[in-house]
Amino acid sequence: MRTIKIGISTCPNDTFAFHALLRGIVQVPGLQWEFSLLDIEQLNQAVLAKSLHVAKSSFHLAMLVENEYRILSSGAALGFGVGPLLLAARPGERPVPWRREDRLTLCPGEWTTAALLFEMFYPQSTAVEHVVFSEIMPRLIHRAADFGVCIHEGRFTWQEQELSLVEDLGTRWETETGKPLPLGGILASRQLPADLSREIELAIAQSIRWAQQHPDQALETMREYAQEFNDEVLMKHVELYVNEWTLDLGTVGWGALDEFRRRYHDLRARRDQVLSAKLAPGS
Repeated sequence: MRTIKIGISTCPNDTFAFHALLRGIVQVPGLQWEFSLLDIEQLNQAVLAKSLHVAKSSFHLAMLVENEYRILSSGAALGFGVGPLLLAARPGERPVPWRREDRLTLCPGEWTTAALLFEMFYPQSTAVEHVVFSEIMPRLIHRAADFGVCIHEGRFTWQEQELSLVEDLGTRWETETGKPLPLGGILASRQLPADLSREIELAIAQSIRWAQQHPDQALETMREYAQEFNDEVLMKHVELYVNEWTLDLGTVGWGALDEFRRRYHDLRARRDQVLSAKLAPGS
């Protein structure tokens, strides 16, 4: 019996999709699962540390580790209308480059796709602090930061907190590219045999189908790990983030990832140019 160390996030779309694997309803002969449920940035750090065989990861980080991990075609979160929201603590305010030093934006982790989108669309506009995603809205409410990039259940509850929407970063992506936004996906270590990775990929798809057929049972696991305890909000989260591309990225999903990869490498090139300019003699 081979043990597979697997990490997923505590967000409702993951606990929904992996419920049947977590509870042993879906099994793979010869494999046993050792699950870790973590915040997305903790998962990103585990991927960097190579401490998991299989893990949910931000697609931001997936671009960096493609030589060590392959992206599986099932279990991904991408789509239209799924992007992170840039929120402001005060109505009418926006990040602007000339106020960089006295404005602070909270992001949910250095390697999250949310942080990458903020850098793409608002480069050099504010100072940035990376915190656990669940801290972002409370700190905005208490005016302990100016802006925050909001993910997960907060997408549905920010208006109740009397915060202000600056921009839906996913809508910005969709407008510029015409493609669904890739948020995160399942990575498998390239040290695993390719045929084993394929078995895992198929098991994840089977788990997703089971949850879609038995949503009330999957809801029990979602409640156990969710930051938001409203069942209606949890199911809205699933309706938004679990879609046809979660079962199989397909041509559209892989095409969106190709565009994401191109923009990621363009951004890295611009970072390197800025750094080179700062380090140049006399600068």
